[in-house]
Amino acid sequence: MRKLILTGAAFAALTILPTTTDAGERHVTGAAIGAGIGAVVAGPPGAIFGGAIGAVVKGPRITRHKHCWIGRSGRRYCERK
Repeated sequence: MRKLILTGAAFAALTILPTTTDAGERHVTGAAIGAGIGAVVAGPPGAIFGGAIGAVVKGPRITRHKHCWIGRSGRRYCERK
C-alpha cells in the first residue's frame, strides 16, 4: 500500500510539471528546492510531497533572457526580461 501511495504521488508530481520551456524552468527549480527541503525534514516521503508542492508554488528564475535591437542611430540597445 505504501508503494502505491508513493508511486501515485510521484506520478502526480511529474504530471504537474508543464512542458513549456519558459515556465517549465520555474516549476523544475521549485520542485528541486521543495524535494530537497522535504527530504531533510521528512525523509523520502517528504521529498516526494515537497517536490510536488514546490512545482506548484514555483521557484526562482535562473536564466535571464536578453532582447537586443539596433536603433535608428545605429546604437545597440538591450533589455532583460
